[in-house]
Amino acid sequence: MDRLVGALEAVLFASGEPVSHGALLEILQIDGPRLEQLLDNYRQELLERHSGLQLQQIAGGWQLATNMDYYDYVQRLGEERDKHLSQAAMETLSIVAFKQPITKQEIEHIRGVRIEKIMSRLLEMELIRELGRKDTIGRPILYGTTDTFLQCFGLKDLGDLPELPAPDTNSLTQEQMILFQEQSE
Repeated sequence: MDRLVGALEAVLFASGEPVSHGALLEILQIDGPRLEQLLDNYRQELLERHSGLQLQQIAGGWQLATNMDYYDYVQRLGEERDKHLSQAAMETLSIVAFKQPITKQEIEHIRGVRIEKIMSRLLEMELIRELGRKDTIGRPILYGTTDTFLQCFGLKDLGDLPELPAPDTNSLTQEQMILFQEQSE
């Protein structure tokens, strides 16, 4: 079993992306119950020895990730690339995540501003992708989130998104309330 733990660790480390259950079965050449035991044992081993790594089931597969307990140390590396999202980009990404599939025009209607640059940035960062075209006049492009989005936000799937809070109707203008009601439908 020790050799299989090493093989699992090597595969997950080398991949850098989530590896599906099926791919692990094929690569390690073991059956499902044995893989489940291997994953559970490895996850427990990492926890018990306070490893800087953790095994996560994420975006439809398994991945090694940095243990958040050691975030401060990792942050000190100083090699962070400029991948921070602006408030406007986060708002746009949130709309896509909760309303997908959605068109650029629908997002602009919700936000009340043009979003060409933001959409380009989100596409470039592979947080959103084109899903197809809406069956309406002009056939606008439909957008949705990607597995990279799930990875970045630590989600197994879109079902892990939190519930949208109810609006504080006392603080909304009449126009905002109508817009919120339209989007809730």
